[in-house]
Amino acid sequence: MTESLPDQLIALGANLASTAGLPAETLVLAVTELAKRGIVIRAVSRFYVTPCFPAGAGPDFVNAALRVRSDLTPPQMLALLHEVEAKFGRVRIERWAGRSLDLDLIATGDLVEPDQQTVEHWMHLPPNQQAQVAPDQLLLPHPRLQDRGFVLVPLADVAPDWRHPILQKTVRELLADLPAAETASIRPL
Repeated sequence: MTESLPDQLIALGANLASTAGLPAETLVLAVTELAKRGIVIRAVSRFYVTPCFPAGAGPDFVNAALRVRSDLTPPQMLALLHEVEAKFGRVRIERWAGRSLDLDLIATGDLVEPDQQTVEHWMHLPPNQQAQVAPDQLLLPHPRLQDRGFVLVPLADVAPDWRHPILQKTVRELLADLPAAETASIRPL
C-alpha cells in the first residue's frame, strides 16, 4: 500500500530536556512514537550534535533525519508531527527558541507546495526577516533546507540522492555547496 507513495523526509531536533528525558532520548522515543502511529520508518540517520541556531541562543542541539513512508497527505503528516511534539512537551512561544522536540517535514518526494513562486519567495527571504515572520501554510520542500548544515548532514545519511525539485541538486550536492564553516562543528553523537 505505501510502496507506491513517495518518501517523506523529516528533520528532528532537540536541545532541551523533554518529558521523556534528554534530547537524544527524546529523539529515539519520537521515532518510536511515529512508528506506533503507522509511519513506516525506512531509514534513521545517525544523531549529530550541532551548535544552537541562531548561534548563542541556547544549548547545542541533537539533530537527526528520517526517511519515511505513509499514506498521510503532507498537511496530515505535519499535524501528526505537531501532535508528537506536544506529547514530548513542545510549546511554541518564540521563533527559533530552544525546544524539547522539533519535527519538521522537509520534503515529500518531488512535491512543491503550495507552488514554486511561494516556496522561492521564502527561500530568498533575508535572514533578518526569517527570524521575524513565518509562513502561514505548509511549504514543501522546506524553504531553507539548502542553507542548513544541521538538516543536510543528517539527510545525507538517509537520502543523499534525493533531488531538490526547485534547485535540481541532490542532498549530497547541496551539502557540498555549503561553506565549510556551516558544517565544521557538526559531529556524530
